[in-house]
Amino acid sequence: MTRSLIQNQTYSRKEVHSIFSPHTIFTPQSGTWGLQGIIKVPNGVKDYVFFVTFERRQGSFQFKENISESGVLTWQSQPSQTLQESRIMDFINHDHTRNNIYLFLRAKRDLDYTYLGKLAYLSHDKEKEKPVFFKWQIIDFVYTPKLLEDMKLQLAVSEISMDKEELPLKETKKPNIIDEVRINSHKQFNGKIFDFAENEKKNTAIGASGEELVLSFEREFLLTNNKKELAEKVMHVSKVIGDGTGFDILSFDLNGNKKFIEVKTTKGGIGTPFYITANELEFAKLNLNHYYVYRVYNYQKKNGLFYKLSSMDLLEMKREAINYKMYPNKI
Repeated sequence: MTRSLIQNQTYSRKEVHSIFSPHTIFTPQSGTWGLQGIIKVPNGVKDYVFFVTFERRQGSFQFKENISESGVLTWQSQPSQTLQESRIMDFINHDHTRNNIYLFLRAKRDLDYTYLGKLAYLSHDKEKEKPVFFKWQIIDFVYTPKLLEDMKLQLAVSEISMDKEELPLKETKKPNIIDEVRINSHKQFNGKIFDFAENEKKNTAIGASGEELVLSFEREFLLTNNKKELAEKVMHVSKVIGDGTGFDILSFDLNGNKKFIEVKTTKGGIGTPFYITANELEFAKLNLNHYYVYRVYNYQKKNGLFYKLSSMDLLEMKREAINYKMYPNKI
């Protein structure tokens, strides 16, 4: 009986083969599924299975690969592969909203593989090949101490940490180019943390925590500027009324004008994309001078950074439709 694919479960190569290519023959220690590390999924346009073993060696070449606490996989291609090869080009141009790369990883050669989830492309080093150096985000990366112990896996230290002396929420400048998501330069290849909007969309706890940080920030701002009467009127709308209003927080500027604040929170970096609903975008258009997105990023344990986007910023940003509403009774 074929096993289902479940995140953080262990699988042998034969079991993975039975999931993705059940109508072909599996030969242990031989052939595509029995031996190779990168396997194209049958019937998938650009779908792949990655079998990754840490501390692997090929001839005199020692692979240096790891996973960070934020689920960023540093990975190297085969030593013979160049930037121009078709598979490498597939990986560089990988779009996780259209194609899938499934990561099966083991920290030691004597262990079975653990399915850690799907990958999303982050960056590659344009100045290195044979091998090519990549960074990938493991989407919805979740781990427990027991999982790490069972896998004999030690995570790399996250590249981003908050200064515990700072305020819970600190404002920064917004990105210079707010639609720039992918960073491919050699200079920026090392030391970047990204997260993906899928993570925060599913993780309502992170979203709620970000809203609480913004609520406290707005009240403290008004109190600090001797506007106690306005601070008392600041309202957590999404909590009191619920979703669907087009914004999360009702606040005020120092002149008493209303501010409609939509909060978007991520554990990722400043360039992480986020979701905006049609309702939120329409509300922004109707309230051009009073609507703001507070983008909370680098969120860690009730601390974070944030920048503000005005309605005009929002309308100028690059947008991508990734879902479509279908009408069976219309052509």
